[in-house]
Amino acid sequence: MTELQDPARGPKAAEQDDTARTAPTPGGTTPTAPHPGVRPARIGPFGIHPAWLVAAAGFVALIGAAGFRSAPSVLMDPLHREFGWSHGTIGAAVSLNVLLYGLISPFAAALMDRFGIRKVVACALLLVAAGSGLTVFMTRPWQLMATWGLLVGIGVGSMSMPFVATITTRWFVGHRGLVTGVLTAAGATGQLIFLPLISALAQAHGWRAPSLVIAAAALAVVPVVLLLIRDFPSDIGVTAYGAEPGSQVGVRKELRGGAARAVTVLFRVARRPQFWLLAGGFMVCGASTNGLVGTYFVSAAHDHGMPPTTAASLLATVGIFDVAGTIASGWLTDRTEPRYLLVAYYGLRGLSLVILPSLLAPDTKPSMWVFIVFYGLDWVATVPPTVALCRKYFGEDGAVAFGWAFASHQLGAALAATGAGIIRDMRGSYDLAWYIAGGLCAAAAVMSGFLRSRAASAVDRTVPA
Repeated sequence: MTELQDPARGPKAAEQDDTARTAPTPGGTTPTAPHPGVRPARIGPFGIHPAWLVAAAGFVALIGAAGFRSAPSVLMDPLHREFGWSHGTIGAAVSLNVLLYGLISPFAAALMDRFGIRKVVACALLLVAAGSGLTVFMTRPWQLMATWGLLVGIGVGSMSMPFVATITTRWFVGHRGLVTGVLTAAGATGQLIFLPLISALAQAHGWRAPSLVIAAAALAVVPVVLLLIRDFPSDIGVTAYGAEPGSQVGVRKELRGGAARAVTVLFRVARRPQFWLLAGGFMVCGASTNGLVGTYFVSAAHDHGMPPTTAASLLATVGIFDVAGTIASGWLTDRTEPRYLLVAYYGLRGLSLVILPSLLAPDTKPSMWVFIVFYGLDWVATVPPTVALCRKYFGEDGAVAFGWAFASHQLGAALAATGAGIIRDMRGSYDLAWYIAGGLCAAAAVMSGFLRSRAASAVDRTVPA
């Protein structure tokens, strides 16, 4: 019987299938037969491999979750004016949200392994919708903590970077890095979409209108997730995009333990130095982006005489280039040794941070625009190579291991946000914070250089696209 050719594989691949199913691998073993019921060459509607539909649904879900992450900076002052709550009280709810965003990640990845991507993501979107929608009824600070902090924190944390790692690990062999970059960019894309909308609604109708819009957006994505996302390619009789014949990538595996597995995986990967090198570098990533530049760039620029509106516009420009940089990094990850990319990203980021204090001025000079463009391109460019290395070193535990690395990213952001504020209070400027961050980035580049490559397992080998 004639099979359709898988679009992720080369034109001669179909002719080589019979040989590939029985030919020994370089390690001397014979590839296993395809999982029963799995057809390597089935194509979805309109000639599209189902993996791309799953990725598209994931992109939409991540955009929906990004809506609430855009809200705090816009809604903080309206809440303060209406209820008289201090910025510290409101900030505590935001801090809980950010903390859960990082800490929930590895547990969410483990729950996706146990109960499936579709169920976990749909429940996460419902939590975001409930948390955002219920805020319109709140009258006490503890209600803000329960909705904005707890419910939404758990919801968005369940759809953070490990969600991306889980989709790409199960559904893609070819173009894994590129898809990782695109899905990572969804968060920035969502903020670019929602931030102007939330700001306009808050100014015209008060803070309740944008809260309801965010809730509606999260609810609207739930049917997309339920209709298009499937847990494994083998569930619908296909192989992962670009997988070799006989590959076990995308074949359903029963992984028990649920959330407790996240702790088990942590103890397992913590015995390997690669985890600490990756998590340490990613902690520096969080410190030098969200924790420092994302939190204090506007304030630092204003200290040097730049109008806050101008500084905020520059920071928004970083978000625009963030999308392009993350996608480009994913493309490079498919073609380059990931650890070399991390060395370059961290090293150049550190150099730019050391130079930044000399660029801050009342006016925006061309050199500042160079910094903004570069920092935008580099902002989360570390994600695709870090995901790839977690998958490479930890196999089936890769998504959960990356979840713990992402938790360290958020911890680094929190420590940098606190430390830079203390430095500003003690010294009257942020210059020392920039220099320390630059040194930490140099250390992260060195740590990435100590990562040692190893031969990929058979299930990770790709067929040339």
